Amino acid sequence: MLDWFSRFIVSWELEQTLELPFVLKAIECALAQAAPAIWNSDQGSHFTSPQYIERLLAADVRISMDGKGRALDNIFTERLWRTIKYEEVYLHDYASPKEARQGLTRYLDFYNFERPHQSLDYHTPADMYYNHVKVQDTLINSERECLS
Repeated sequence: MLDWFSRFIVSWELEQTLELPFVLKAIECALAQAAPAIWNSDQGSHFTSPQYIERLLAADVRISMDGKGRALDNIFTERLWRTIKYEEVYLHDYASPKEARQGLTRYLDFYNFERPHQSLDYHTPADMYYNHVKVQDTLINSERECLS
């Protein structure tokens, strides 16, 4: 789950299939970290399911869905996936899902806390995310542990 303002990856999950229970688990993990004002997704069947919609509404989150055939509606998310693929996934030949999770954990920690972004005036996503919401450094470290 990506915060569009800061490009900070609030939460992420890895699964071999994209079935509804996995998506609902990912939502729960993300909402345990932060409750956004607006939650954006595409119009896939799991994102339009009653369980998905009900969970977000119960958290008092407004739901935004991309228009059909409008890939640019979620350009920040698409750009994130491109970055992850080219800077991590395509460079490593993971032998197992466990190895993939370990590699992605390391990379996403780097992405959030160390990799400066040109679009963020060369700040890291963590700098933007935490400085915007005025969270102290001690909470940054606990967030880093939760994402591991």
